[in-house]
Amino acid sequence: MTDLWSERAERYRTSDAHRGGPDLDLLVAWAAGARTALDVATGGGHVARRLREAGIEVVSCDPAPGMRPDVVCRAEHLPFADRSFDVAATRVAAHHYADVEQAVAEMARVAARSVLIVDNVFMGDEVEEAEQLRDPTHVRNYSEPEWRRFAERAGLKVEEVRLFATPIELQPWLDRCGSAGDDAARVRDLLGDRVAAGLVTLDRIALRAVPA
Repeated sequence: MTDLWSERAERYRTSDAHRGGPDLDLLVAWAAGARTALDVATGGGHVARRLREAGIEVVSCDPAPGMRPDVVCRAEHLPFADRSFDVAATRVAAHHYADVEQAVAEMARVAARSVLIVDNVFMGDEVEEAEQLRDPTHVRNYSEPEWRRFAERAGLKVEEVRLFATPIELQPWLDRCGSAGDDAARVRDLLGDRVAAGLVTLDRIALRAVPA
């Protein structure tokens, strides 16, 4: 998986779907006032970039060396001391985590002030099938109650939740993971009316949690 993501790295660095959006703006606003932050599963580095632009000292981490993180590690095993950062954040990555509950617990452990999570939310079994067919590294999207439970078990209190309808260009979304031919056609069928005018609309959740 790490080698595959290193191969994909440039596609994520240049992805319009990842470099901006209201969910990223919200994450940066929620981090305001922090001095330090950890960007978990940095991918194309867009969270780290925006937080640095906001004047925050950021350490990025990712299991794929090709993503050029400051530290190569998995979200489930963060090699940092307790409360090392004011904020720990992850964006549009958790649906790839092998153990999302452990990853949230690790973020809670290293964050002194808040944990910020943005990801696609569970949209039904057909969307899950489409996501896994498009990208076999997809594990699962989670519902708001599931996210709240992960946070609570990690000793966090969810203080704010926002939901976003996020339209992105369909063809680049398929191309980023090499989905083509019959598989891509099946993905389109499974997504149904989420696909229109060359766009696919995915539902996204953002959570801000603090130590309980």
